[in-house]
Amino acid sequence: MSDVIVIGGGPAGSTAARICAKAGLSTRILEEHASIGYPVQCAGLLSNNAFAECEVSDRSVYNTVRGAKICGSEGHSLSFDAKTTKAYVVDRGRLDHEIAVRAAEAGAEFSLKTCVTKLNPEKKIIHTAGGEEIPYTILIAADGPRSVAARSLGIPPSSYIYSGIQAEVPWDGDSSLVELHPNAAPDFFAWVIPLSEKRARVGLCGMKNVPDLFAEFLARFPGSVLHSVTGTIPLGIRRKTFGSGCMLVGDAAGFPKPTSGGGVYTGIRSARFAAEIAVKSAETGDTTDAFLSGYEALWREDFGRELDMGLKALEFRRNLKSEDIDSMIDAMNTPEILDLIVRYGDMDRPSDLLKRLMMKPSLYGTFGKVGVKGIFRSVFGQ
Repeated sequence: MSDVIVIGGGPAGSTAARICAKAGLSTRILEEHASIGYPVQCAGLLSNNAFAECEVSDRSVYNTVRGAKICGSEGHSLSFDAKTTKAYVVDRGRLDHEIAVRAAEAGAEFSLKTCVTKLNPEKKIIHTAGGEEIPYTILIAADGPRSVAARSLGIPPSSYIYSGIQAEVPWDGDSSLVELHPNAAPDFFAWVIPLSEKRARVGLCGMKNVPDLFAEFLARFPGSVLHSVTGTIPLGIRRKTFGSGCMLVGDAAGFPKPTSGGGVYTGIRSARFAAEIAVKSAETGDTTDAFLSGYEALWREDFGRELDMGLKALEFRRNLKSEDIDSMIDAMNTPEILDLIVRYGDMDRPSDLLKRLMMKPSLYGTFGKVGVKGIFRSVFGQ
């Protein structure tokens, strides 16, 4: 029997497996698909920190971006350029494969085309579609938004389940800036992620009427469409992220950032913490819930408050009208505010920038009107 079983061969699962295997634990990854990294279900935009967490070469990188343009209604927009790389546009299939190769090189064993159907938490048995019954001592579940492990443990899903659609289209905009279109999706946003000076990924995410809204947004980009993909994003931390020898990481735990939907950074961070606890568990022989609760303490200390703040921001965003968004864009479109965004903006940890914006008298009226100040007080007690 393996010391550690990992469900899911994405970045979080492969990272956890690599760390466990490197520590000398026999580690097996169960991946339902026939190859690592496919099908792709990600926009493929990684912050600097997220890309660094992957610990890979730049072979998967298509492009780098330095800033963003936020597009509201016609006549309402702002843009900022940090003049240095702020994010990487990547081939997720190639990225995931490289992370998995590193896990395999560390000694992790991959079992492809192995679909987990349920767990028996009492007996610590994994059941697969092929009829295999796999015993486990420590299980790290990186099995995505519809996590079989979480369902088997009776852990409720995330507060919000969003759907996204993305396609690759011809494009002739600024390849150094990502575009965000909040008014194209009433409860989230649409995006344009440049692959080069001639092509871009355009996508949209939301909870209602996503195919229709995406079709309307896509109509802005005439030309042939390539590589259309869909995906599901769970927003909101699950009520519990461990139990019965199992730890939930990444999307399975509800760790995508509610402000952007990105999950690679928090996924890999959580995988590192789960692996740390798994190694200590193997050393001590302690697999009790009391011991595994140390995993939840670690990720909460690292990024828990950021996700809590992000969820409250999402809930406020869902109630904003187009005119509210346009007012916020206009209020922030000043040299002073744009300089703050460039200096302190962080895709993974936005709370510092939000705090600084709250201190600007020029934004009091606008932020008070839409309730952003309330978000900050409720999370940070200020």
